[in-house]
Amino acid sequence: MAQNLDLITPFTKVKLQTQTSDGERAIGIFWGAFNPVHIAHLTIADQVRQQLHLEKVLLMPESDGESGHIATMLALALTGKEGLLLDTCRCAKREKTMLDTVRELKKLNPERMIYFIIGGDMVSGLAQWDGIDELLELVQFVGVQRPGVRAGTSYPILWVDVPQMAISSTLIREQISKGLKPHFLVAPKVLTYILKEKLYVKNR
Repeated sequence: MAQNLDLITPFTKVKLQTQTSDGERAIGIFWGAFNPVHIAHLTIADQVRQQLHLEKVLLMPESDGESGHIATMLALALTGKEGLLLDTCRCAKREKTMLDTVRELKKLNPERMIYFIIGGDMVSGLAQWDGIDELLELVQFVGVQRPGVRAGTSYPILWVDVPQMAISSTLIREQISKGLKPHFLVAPKVLTYILKEKLYVKNR
């Protein structure tokens, strides 16, 4: 069996500052499918927010179809979570690139540093992102490791250590399709919504 290779690039981990001054306040963005959002997503967003002293982290679902289920589940999961907010800007305009999104966010927050949170599985593919050179000028990418995936890059990634949980949206969808209830893997309100709407159930 092939073994996972440790490809962490040297000198990419940046020492975290102990505090952020008023003039250096920053926000984070966490982009993904979130179909559905689960506790690993929430843990990553909150840990990065706290460790980097961010004002807030915006969770940005890539799409929501015509159902609105993904945004609804995110809103339920984020209720009462300090500094974690839903941003549906990418759901409204699918033709918009991530560079477009970051440009718009930067215009709205000209004095704020933007930290772009990505999983370790996305790091090695950054070279293929449209407009990556400009993105690197607009944001600081923040990498978080995922279980079984360790990848590196020559790009300046700020690695933040967060608790690693082998949980995925795919796993949750598979469990529900088999009639299992993923207790503790998603927020209780999210699970209630999934069951009420019969999401991810075969032969609905």
